[in-house]
Amino acid sequence: MADAVRISKLRRTDLRPIASGTLLWRVYRAGGPHPTPWNELRHYGPAPTGRFDHQQPPPHDDPARGILYVSVGALGALGALAEAFQDTRTIDRGRQAPWLVGFQLDGDLPALDLTRLWPTRAGASQAISSGRHATAQAWSRAIYRAYPEVEALLYRSSMAGGALNLALYERAASRLPRSPAVHLPLTHPGLTLPLSRVAAKLGYGLR
Repeated sequence: MADAVRISKLRRTDLRPIASGTLLWRVYRAGGPHPTPWNELRHYGPAPTGRFDHQQPPPHDDPARGILYVSVGALGALGALAEAFQDTRTIDRGRQAPWLVGFQLDGDLPALDLTRLWPTRAGASQAISSGRHATAQAWSRAIYRAYPEVEALLYRSSMAGGALNLALYERAASRLPRSPAVHLPLTHPGLTLPLSRVAAKLGYGLR
């Protein structure tokens, strides 16, 4: 259990530095009941769908703790779409005005690597990235308390064939750039073919 996390000095291989300039991707909603900017961390939590939300329950607005989920690297756009539409398994380009954004880190980011052996040594397992969200959230809170040097968690997507995701704590806010590299609504004509291909790969619908 997370309450029994083994608090010890992190090994060199536990922290993976995500290099400045790394391209990160996310899908966010510009419309609907809770519209957000592309680079805004979510301070309300823990949310049922937020795997590594580190806010203390019950769910509430916590100005001190924010979280932002992104996908990493070459498969990042596919991973972001897989995560964003996993509930309905349909990429809906209109509902709540979804946008695809890609941005480059503005500075190196120290991330705790959950894809290696730290979970096992700490008393968890790789199920931390695919099991119950409430359990993963408890682990995230324990990690956040124990390791102030950790600014993000690196983990494998359970929806995109093991592609890499990052959960960015508010500690990483200074690594976010002022402007994105890619920023398009999913209704953009230039995304029609790429979205069709992504939907086909994932077995998702598209509308």
